[in-house]
Amino acid sequence: MLRQHSIGNYIVDFYCASERLIIEFDGQAHLNSTAAEKGLKQTEYLEALGFKVIRFENKMVFDFLISVLKEIIDNFRTK
Repeated sequence: MLRQHSIGNYIVDFYCASERLIIEFDGQAHLNSTAAEKGLKQTEYLEALGFKVIRFENKMVFDFLISVLKEIIDNFRTK
């Protein structure tokens, strides 16, 4: 798993090449309509390239870490 990996014009938070899985963590700066639209365009672009993108609000990591980790694990094709 790589941290902050460049794909096209985007830098993703975490990238697992073997799973083609991208994990994005969105902080407060991502909670406005402009940032949400940019995030949606990024997700659509990456999914069109064959990646699976999952997103979490930063707050989720602190408040519900076990659930976040479970969702990440559930998105791995090889377990």
